[in-house]
Amino acid sequence: MKSGVRALGVAESYRGATSTLAGAVVRADRVVDGFVFGQCTVGGSDATPSVIELFDRLDRPDVRYVLLAGIAPAWYNLLDLHAIAEAVDRPVLSVSFEDSEGLEPALRDAFDGEALARRLETYRDQPPRRVVDLDGETVYVRAVGCSGSEADRIVRAFTPEGGRPEPLRVARAAARAAAAFRREL
Repeated sequence: MKSGVRALGVAESYRGATSTLAGAVVRADRVVDGFVFGQCTVGGSDATPSVIELFDRLDRPDVRYVLLAGIAPAWYNLLDLHAIAEAVDRPVLSVSFEDSEGLEPALRDAFDGEALARRLETYRDQPPRRVVDLDGETVYVRAVGCSGSEADRIVRAFTPEGGRPEPLRVARAAARAAAAFRREL
């Protein structure tokens, strides 16, 4: 992958009723090239439109990929990868860092009624996770808008060392800093 190819990494940091979302534009050669911030409701159902809004406000046609830190930010505010990919017209990859049997048991423990039904429908509609090995570390990737092998290539290209793609590492640090700043106000 060429060094100037850009990805938007989106991560969150939450405390209280809202979660701070941070988007970081990072080139494949690790140059950070922009930030955008937003929020979503902890335990809500607005994470998908919030991510789409981040992308739209960023207004960066040079961003080729969107990488998301997981699929259930802000206490199960599930992301719909298909809806995001359709809205941004780019491949969308959700990267998680822990093996699990899936979210259904946790969703059933945390929600019931319509809130549970909506989340289960969204969750079940997402592509399955693929295991991607990164120099001795493992991540789990869901991808919409590209093949599995292309998703593996994208994740590896944006992970020069360690087990966290650089756009997600930078976005996570920015989300934490922004959330801490908001708490101080």
